[in-house]
Amino acid sequence: QVQLAESGGGLVQPGGSLRLSCAASGRIFSIYTMGWYRVAPGKQRELVATITSGGTKNYADSVKGRFTISRDNAKNTVDLQMNSLKPEDTAVYYCKVGSWVTGDLWGQGTQVTVSA
Repeated sequence: QVQLAESGGGLVQPGGSLRLSCAASGRIFSIYTMGWYRVAPGKQRELVATITSGGTKNYADSVKGRFTISRDNAKNTVDLQMNSLKPEDTAVYYCKVGSWVTGDLWGQGTQVTVSA
């Protein structure tokens, strides 16, 4: 079974940057969307950013202008460039891939902590 693996999380000071990457362990067919979600302490999971197979991007209002999502269709990877990070961005970030064939696949998550 194909698995997703996130990388790039860590501890960063407010105003800093991180780049998250998500890679699949194998080929995923008929992908219609890829995206990033996060779960902050004491809160429910929320959408951060998604990108369709056609390249249409969608961002949460809270990250617009600061985060950029990108994907490599050939490699089945999706990245999230996070700039101007704020303490409220602290969360576990999860990668998700939506496929017409396999359904939704989720990664295990990577911790992002924004603190001085």
